[in-house]
Amino acid sequence: MIKSMNIAWWVQRWRDLHPDKTAIIFEENRISYLDLHRRANRTGAWLQSLGIEKGDRVAAMLANCPEFVELYLACARLGAIFVPLNHRISAPELDYFLKNSRPRLFVFGREAASNVEALNLTGTRAPLLLASVGPSIGSAAIFDYRSETEGFNGQKPVLTQSLAPSTPEEPQVIMYTSGTTGQPKGAVLSYRKTFFNCLNADIFFQMDSDDVMLVVLPLFHSGGLFIQTSPSLYKGATMVIHPRFDPVKFYKDVERYRVTKFLGVPTVYKALLKVDSEKRGNLSSLKVCAGGGEKTSPELIVRCREAGLAFRQVMGQTETSILLWASEEDSFLKPGTVGRPVFHAEVDIVDRSGRAVRPGEIGEIVARGSIMMNEYWQDPANTEETIRNGWLHTGDLARMDDEGYYYLVDRAKDMYISGGENVYPAEVERILREHPAIEDIAIVGIPDETWGEVGHAYIILKPGSALAAEDVIAFCSGRLARYKWPKKVTFAKEFPRTSLGKVRKQLLAYTSYG
Repeated sequence: MIKSMNIAWWVQRWRDLHPDKTAIIFEENRISYLDLHRRANRTGAWLQSLGIEKGDRVAAMLANCPEFVELYLACARLGAIFVPLNHRISAPELDYFLKNSRPRLFVFGREAASNVEALNLTGTRAPLLLASVGPSIGSAAIFDYRSETEGFNGQKPVLTQSLAPSTPEEPQVIMYTSGTTGQPKGAVLSYRKTFFNCLNADIFFQMDSDDVMLVVLPLFHSGGLFIQTSPSLYKGATMVIHPRFDPVKFYKDVERYRVTKFLGVPTVYKALLKVDSEKRGNLSSLKVCAGGGEKTSPELIVRCREAGLAFRQVMGQTETSILLWASEEDSFLKPGTVGRPVFHAEVDIVDRSGRAVRPGEIGEIVARGSIMMNEYWQDPANTEETIRNGWLHTGDLARMDDEGYYYLVDRAKDMYISGGENVYPAEVERILREHPAIEDIAIVGIPDETWGEVGHAYIILKPGSALAAEDVIAFCSGRLARYKWPKKVTFAKEFPRTSLGKVRKQLLAYTSYG
């Protein structure tokens, strides 16, 4: 039973059914399902040679590349827990993730080499093993991933009931998502969850094995890994994987490889629309252009439609993946909607007491079923707060119309999305409060033409202190990923507060400063 819900087994089955079919196209190189299966096997055998067993964590901090997929598959074969990490994070953020997940192996690319060196991981983190994909910092303590795995060509891992996943509820992935406390949380995602996410994506994308999926979203995100990559491998389709988003390359590769399916965030679509018409290729092969990850304006949907990028929407979160979706017609005819619930999930809107609200009333989106995470890794308090009476509380406020279409109203947990990346103000506030001149700080997301939303920091200085906006932003360097830095700074004498002393962020823009 677990085999049918294990992504590594799907690749093995496609190896049997159509071994020569292309699974991945990366920088013009083609990897067949036979090759991908063999790569996953040799990686799994290498992991076992290092002593990695079922339940051990394997962290990967890589840009989009075939090695990312190999590790993902190899961990699934062994029952090791895969921990994808954002390669854009700072050294202190990486330090937290490694201490929290405690992986046996950390595989990183050149993007993370400076962080590895800054944290002195080669000398202070035993028994953590390190491996690099591509050029590294040149330490003898760091394995060369490619040469090490190639040494296991033709081999496969030893699998028994105790050396491989045996039940669908076992943890497959820990994917980190920040919380309102500012402390990142690791969502523990099971094999069952991945399987039912694939079923939902299969229906949403109307996928078959002849599809070609273009992947520009990061594989360390739910969108890239669980809405595009995993469903593509489930259906035996082909993926064109880009190491980074390049709008001109998007058009070239859609035409060259006859891409049929695509998912991007609104920031990606805005960049595509800015490409000169003479640099755009033939988009006739594209059957589905999906968007999600942040607020999408009706104007953007219309512009995409006019440019041949018919836009259908998805809405979800790391803890659940896809929750809601809207077709092209729904997105066009019902401006502002994020759609109706996916097939394999129960989704509702409830009030504070947990009762379902009536159409038109505002409440919190909740979900339950096989698409839910198991828990937050080593965080029972936040798990209990998020999963109550069997329902996962998303923290998103919404209303529903008489036809069952959902409309987002606000994010109850203050999170905003900048260029497709989740930003939690509490995390940024916690870092900036370390500045010796800052007395208090409140950050809100504000609209931005390029990134969708950016951070606006309101700051109260300590008596006698002086600080410029540039100093505030510069303080984030080395402490936070750049996309989390506030783009606007306003200095204040006081904040509007509730009777309990909490900042009323919704009133900050209307308060006088001086």
